[in-house]
Amino acid sequence: MPVSKNRGKSGKKAATVNSLKPRDPMLDAISNPALAREASMAGMAAMQKLMGNLQRGLAINDPWDDDDDDGSADPLFAAQELMSEAREAGTRRERVALARQALEKSELCADAWVLLAGETAGTAIEMRELLEKAVAAGEATIRQTLGEDAFEEDEGDFWGILETRPYMRARAALADCLWEFGEREEAVAHWRDMLRLCPDDNLGIRHILAPKLLELNQLGAARDLLEEYEEPDFAKWGYSYALLQFKQGGATSGAAKALKAAIKNNPRVPAYLLSAKHLPKSMPSHYGLGSKEEAVLYAVNAAEAWKITKGALVWLDDMVKNTV
Repeated sequence: MPVSKNRGKSGKKAATVNSLKPRDPMLDAISNPALAREASMAGMAAMQKLMGNLQRGLAINDPWDDDDDDGSADPLFAAQELMSEAREAGTRRERVALARQALEKSELCADAWVLLAGETAGTAIEMRELLEKAVAAGEATIRQTLGEDAFEEDEGDFWGILETRPYMRARAALADCLWEFGEREEAVAHWRDMLRLCPDDNLGIRHILAPKLLELNQLGAARDLLEEYEEPDFAKWGYSYALLQFKQGGATSGAAKALKAAIKNNPRVPAYLLSAKHLPKSMPSHYGLGSKEEAVLYAVNAAEAWKITKGALVWLDDMVKNTV
């Protein structure tokens, strides 16, 4: 079995994914054929983006250990070993085959469900169904290995405990999916709760959430988040803070100061927000401060927040022209 600091709290038999029954996905779309067609057709760009996000999330290989030599006594360990192979596989066919083999070993392999969501889903509904299975599998694993009260007792320590990582990856992927296909408040609820479980935020949820809160005009929540994680050197923080200032009071001196600081730290961002440069087809897997990759990742998450804010892009353009 995987080993962690809280290992062995519960000896209860694991539930299967099918017994957990996640709620019916996109009931409105299912009950309305027109909405179902719209959900299937209108989201191709979003699907492409999500698939890239899922693949990047699965690139993390957790160093799980097993109590016996070959891991054969633990189906979930064996499934995780297959997923390690899937991460290194060179073709989609190989990755999908390995993920399906992993699920034959254990339906509680959340990473396998996530991979299938990214590689095989053809519609938003199908992707959501697979990701909900991933979250259910991850939750069942946590309750089996860490105990039924793990979500309360280990609050604040998630990600630091290895058994929680597939769950956190799956939940982040589900939140992305919900956001892209219009379930905005539900997506935000997932992101906020993930920060409760892991305030150290190893997955960088704060950088995704801040511009989304601004897009929803939840300015108080955005301000609280930016103050809690004060990281002015990051483009995702600096530009979000500048946009918050602009939303609150327009082109004030404070907003201008914040934007100038953001531009100084990463002058590449405005070109993507202003559509002077096109976003690449595939998203970068990592970035450095001030880099093109950082600018791309910020623009992907925040472009809509800038676009819907009246006067924000004009203000940004003027500031860029006047900033040496």
